[in-house]
Amino acid sequence: DVQLQASGGGLVQPGGSLRLSCAASGFTFSRYTVGWFRQPPGKDREFVAAISRKGGATHLADSMKGRSTISRDNAGNAVYLHLNGLKLEDTGVYYCAAKYPNNDVSSALPSGYAFWGQGTLVTVSK
Repeated sequence: DVQLQASGGGLVQPGGSLRLSCAASGFTFSRYTVGWFRQPPGKDREFVAAISRKGGATHLADSMKGRSTISRDNAGNAVYLHLNGLKLEDTGVYYCAAKYPNNDVSSALPSGYAFWGQGTLVTVSK
């Protein structure tokens, strides 16, 4: 079965950091572009970051630039999202997703992603 398991969320104060992980199984992970999306409470799902199949290209949402990085370990079938300088508005459920064969990391459309994980909750609170 295809699985994407997101983890690493939690409660953090403003300015804090988290590392989210996305563990993949059941498909040839290295062939897929991987993205992170989030859904703030009461809002639509929005793009956070994406990384190409081999990790050579990445794209971050404007709101995340300068305080977040995305990386992947194809040998370990995992993608990581490092969140730094967290703000109250970063609160939400974070999802990882995978798409193939489109290797375009610049697209922020959730509809292009075929596989989705179950999400991990990030809460930024004082």
